[in-house]
Amino acid sequence: MKDAQGQDEAKQPHEAPGLDLASRLTPDHHQSLKLWLRMLSCTVRIENEIRTRLRAAFGITLPRFDLMAQLERHPEGMRMGELSKRMMVTGGNVTGITDQLEREKLVQRVPDPSDRRAWAVRLTPAGRTAFAEMAAVHERWIDEMLADIPAEDKSALIGMLTSMKGRLRIDDGR
Repeated sequence: MKDAQGQDEAKQPHEAPGLDLASRLTPDHHQSLKLWLRMLSCTVRIENEIRTRLRAAFGITLPRFDLMAQLERHPEGMRMGELSKRMMVTGGNVTGITDQLEREKLVQRVPDPSDRRAWAVRLTPAGRTAFAEMAAVHERWIDEMLADIPAEDKSALIGMLTSMKGRLRIDDGR
């Protein structure tokens, strides 16, 4: 396949033929679509591997891990609606995940300190301990998966994606 400049695109190592989201592209597709699908294919591959590893190592799903990660950043707790916004899932999904984690005594519902009529969710001490262990292992997995990418390339990608995020034409209500 040729890139936007007409150069042959190099096949990435460890990429299964036909399984990559960007493999459907033709030279006629717009460069923006090519970029989007390449980023998405990288994200999906990493996310699928993390899902598999979390389930095998800790018996936990990625959404449950993500909810605990949000709560870890807010020890005072968060309302369900805020969790839903941050996780970009429905309130029903957050309720279901919270119910499961509460049964396992990893989170608890507590009165919201800023509004006693409302409830917040926060990690229990056992939840904090469990999440700290999972987060450390998760970080090692990410480091391992991206180990073959030179540090300079990672820095350059972070810079480019930061710039890209600021230039996206998306009406997100702001």
